[in-house]
Amino acid sequence: MSARIRIGTRASPLARAQADEVGRRLAAADPALRAKGALAVEIIHTTGDRMLQGPLSAIGGKGLFTKEIEEALKEGRIDIAVHSMKDMPTLLPDGLVIGAVLPRADPRDALIAADADAGSRGLAGLAEGAVMGTASLRRGALVRHARPDLKVVAFRGNVQTRLRKLEVGEADATLLALAGLDRLGLAHRAHAVLDPEIMLPAACQGIVGIECRADDTAMRDLLRSVDDADSADAAAAERALLAGLDGSCRTPIAALAISEGQSMALRAILVRPDGTDMLEAERRGSRADAAAMGSDAARELRAHATPAHFAGV
Repeated sequence: MSARIRIGTRASPLARAQADEVGRRLAAADPALRAKGALAVEIIHTTGDRMLQGPLSAIGGKGLFTKEIEEALKEGRIDIAVHSMKDMPTLLPDGLVIGAVLPRADPRDALIAADADAGSRGLAGLAEGAVMGTASLRRGALVRHARPDLKVVAFRGNVQTRLRKLEVGEADATLLALAGLDRLGLAHRAHAVLDPEIMLPAACQGIVGIECRADDTAMRDLLRSVDDADSADAAAAERALLAGLDGSCRTPIAALAISEGQSMALRAILVRPDGTDMLEAERRGSRADAAAMGSDAARELRAHATPAHFAGV
């Protein structure tokens, strides 16, 4: 392995913050990486970052945020890639693997509203007919399910862009991952943190993943030193669920796996994009069976689903 590690990531402030966190953890694990210049962040502009018009479900889905970064990794222009795991397709390109995941941050969604008092009371506090801006099919569907009177509009861009759009009146409220706000030092902007009973998170929300080449054995050994077992098991269950449902940005799927000791509880939701029908599945079992639990929950949901659940909007 080279004495210098090139970390590939997207250009957004949140992506940079996540790459910097990975660098700090690697340096803590390997003293040789504490030297100046041993870790270098390489910014890669993805198609998803350039195409800001329209919902992701209409322009290509999750792979828009990973394609160019994974190409750089396969070609050897970077050594590792740092991703938000919720943005990762369930099938990785040949020759690439997830070498490690960091400890999961708070996976819940945060509500930010133009009217702070209304926002502090969560979805229930928003005025009848208020406009909710979101880029997420999942969030939009769950909002429509909980508050069918609200108007949901497309709201693309990074965290700072969405907050600016809210400030200039493009929407009355928006939803963002609390983990992302916290990593940017913006957790104070949240007016309410939503209970997963109302707004179940996206699969792998709050988990940062580190991708590397499968044949880079030295790198894989290093990444094991920063891999978090709890986070890895949760990701295994939630990504197996997504794979079983052919999950993408075109399907409103939510999932959260929580470990207690050697046991795990998984809750999963498949909801129609218009919010009118929500299917739920729960599993409890051994963490050793995390992936099997996710696959089994997916089979249950698919057995009760209709084509409308997978139709997008």
